[in-house]
Amino acid sequence: MSVFYERFERHAHGEGLKGQTTHYCPGCGHGLIHKYLGEAIEEEGVQDRTIAISPVGCAVFMYYYLDVGNTQAAHGRAPAVAVAHKLANPDSIVVSYQGDGDLASIGLAEIVSTAQLGVPITVLFVNNATYGMTGGQMAPTTLPGQRTTTTPEGRPDSAGRPLRMAELIAQLDGPVYVERVALYDSKQQMRAKKAIRKALKLQIEGRGFAFVEILSECPTHLGLTPADTSAWVRDEMTRYFPLGVLKDEVREPLPPAPEPVFDPEALADLSGAAILAPPRFATGLPARFGPGGAAIKFAGAGGDGAQTAALLLAHAAIHEGFDATQIPSYGPESRGGTSFADVRIAEGEVISPAAPAPHVLVAFNAPSLARFAPMVAPRGIVIYDSSVAHEVPELAPDVRVLGIPMTAIARELGRPVIKNVVALGALQAATGLFPEKTFLTAIREALARKSDLVAINEEAFRRGNQEVRSIATGPSTTP
Repeated sequence: MSVFYERFERHAHGEGLKGQTTHYCPGCGHGLIHKYLGEAIEEEGVQDRTIAISPVGCAVFMYYYLDVGNTQAAHGRAPAVAVAHKLANPDSIVVSYQGDGDLASIGLAEIVSTAQLGVPITVLFVNNATYGMTGGQMAPTTLPGQRTTTTPEGRPDSAGRPLRMAELIAQLDGPVYVERVALYDSKQQMRAKKAIRKALKLQIEGRGFAFVEILSECPTHLGLTPADTSAWVRDEMTRYFPLGVLKDEVREPLPPAPEPVFDPEALADLSGAAILAPPRFATGLPARFGPGGAAIKFAGAGGDGAQTAALLLAHAAIHEGFDATQIPSYGPESRGGTSFADVRIAEGEVISPAAPAPHVLVAFNAPSLARFAPMVAPRGIVIYDSSVAHEVPELAPDVRVLGIPMTAIARELGRPVIKNVVALGALQAATGLFPEKTFLTAIREALARKSDLVAINEEAFRRGNQEVRSIATGPSTTP
């Protein structure tokens, strides 16, 4: 099986030409690096063991392209997540893929600590000398005098000198292999491909931490053609970031890591802690969700409480003994438009945390309703805030639509911010996902240090619940 998906769902749901193209700008180096990493994984036969850690940055959507295990880490935290994966599953092949803003700025402490630790993982560091995804600001690797959106006159001396990350990592004791490569011509591309495969092979053999820095093109923020950008990397970047192997030690394979322990009672014995099981009220998930479990999407503008509602639901599910994940998506939408969080709940194991076709959508604003309602699965449910959204897109006739005046109810109670708890009450009544006590227990726990707010939040939950129960039942209810 190819490491690359046959269709890239990132664009147009994988249909047509866009289903065969990445989201990267023309001339960007990320596409080549993905290609070399995928080929190395295939050549070494480790596709089923590989876990790729996606960064915050231009390569954030790498999981749309590589058919391996994927985890998206918080900004700069990819090395810490990689170590956790490796220790939890020592047979896994873990690749931390990071840009210069991600690794050399907010993630500097993580990469230095991880490199010194020496755990056998592979780090691919993509250095294009700019914050590419967020607008071309000065990065830790921006060259002296280089113009960026935050240094329009060129990087000044007062900003310090660029960080040479490969040199910094190479002087630590933990790494076994450190090399800097580039992509500006076919010869350098072949060197980059060999370096990536070697870094992967050293991990497969258990020899230690490997770090490959790749000088990459960013035509968009340099304001140059792809060809001129490659020339700039060759003529300018390599003067400050010389290519070559900085460290290549011959080491015996490290001793096998101890088998991880996942038994909560055994871990409690080690720590001396007591296991306090929360009260449970559910006997299983409703049959309507099917064997794969429940998928719920919460969406709204920044400040609507979609993320908090999703987190409360995930905690409620875990208290009931189910496997549950909550994946937030913020991005620029947190400043307006729509941001969302996906919650997946399963009686066994959640296989994928994403909810591209949720059973239930809870929409707090009109843009979220318009964007996500058409994605709801057949026989699904759409719950939306009818105080602020007044037009429902055309949906399948078997999708039940419930307009609940969440904002109006919350304002009537004197706290507009608790409209998300109104939504949870509506969700419970509409789906029977868990008993009311399950939700109320999670709410009380979340407000353990704000006991004065418990009563009003419980009332908000009940009001949302009653609102749904007062609506005539049926496959579809229009606003």
